[in-house]
Amino acid sequence: MSTLSLAGHTLSLPIAQGGMGVGVSLGRLAGHVAALGGLGTISTAVAGFQEPDFETDPNGANLRALKNHVQQALSLAKGAGVVAINAMVATRQYADSIRASVEAGVQAVISGAGLPMDLPGIVPEEKVALGPIVSSGRAASLICRAWDKRFHRTPDLVVVEGSQAGGHLGFSHEQMARHTAPSLETIVKEVSDALAPFREKYKKAIPVFAAGGVWGREKMAKLRQAGADGVQLATPFIATEECDASQGFKNVILKARDEDVCIIPSPVGMPGRAVRTPLLQRLEKEKRLKPEKCISCLTPCDPKTAPYCISRALIRAVQGDRENGLFFCGGQVGQINKMTTVSQLMEQLMRDWRNEE
Repeated sequence: MSTLSLAGHTLSLPIAQGGMGVGVSLGRLAGHVAALGGLGTISTAVAGFQEPDFETDPNGANLRALKNHVQQALSLAKGAGVVAINAMVATRQYADSIRASVEAGVQAVISGAGLPMDLPGIVPEEKVALGPIVSSGRAASLICRAWDKRFHRTPDLVVVEGSQAGGHLGFSHEQMARHTAPSLETIVKEVSDALAPFREKYKKAIPVFAAGGVWGREKMAKLRQAGADGVQLATPFIATEECDASQGFKNVILKARDEDVCIIPSPVGMPGRAVRTPLLQRLEKEKRLKPEKCISCLTPCDPKTAPYCISRALIRAVQGDRENGLFFCGGQVGQINKMTTVSQLMEQLMRDWRNEE
């Protein structure tokens, strides 16, 4: 397999582990993925929830913990693969989280939950790879044109996220409800075509990673044919020994079937895919679960009208609280039914990518 170069950092396996917050993908998981030559991703979302001063100083706790997780991942990686963060545009600490991670030595910044139009201005260092998450060729084109005009820079990679992804989705509620979102293969081709003029102008490869329900040799073969240079997966990495989440969280994912998955509203303003749990059942019935205390984590969220506090729900999930937790997952969660290790999972993914038995 040929290696991929991301701003001078070598990715020997075309496998990216998607960022999962709160606390599901931190330094331990990201470091083990990178150590095998993949791209391991730390979620910046409320990274400091375990810090002793989180309730009194959530912003300080988040940045401090984030730096520690980046350094932990780099230590585990031992110079292999790429250690990245996933930073959501919709978070209030978006820029500060990115700067703190860069200061700690992170090698790539993956950014979604909004269009990261200003990302190169936050990360002027060209040694840090920048990768927007998009769900259409139009979004990829908008970002590339803006970066080219304002910063004379182009993405180092692009993550193309389809409608079967977990967490926040770049599609409308109507598209999700009516199943009218385009296929991942279609979007990959659109994005690859949109990147062509910028690849030519900057004389560089811009690898495309396909994400969202990616599972099995047949699916990966279709994605390669559509123009994908690699794949990003998140949910399968939950069922690994190295995942940072509690075993209680992992057990919810292991027991979930495809019919247990639902599309929910999020205070971010995007639909999200999650396991139907008692929390979501109460939300369906009561319409709103008044937030207990706001930590001002999301820019578009108003605690006076928010249907629920997403950060508290995600914290309870990562701690294994099935009754009160929000468990984001991908559309293929039913395929995940046994514990494994990062090494075993990466080996299986590479066999599928190479179309080997």
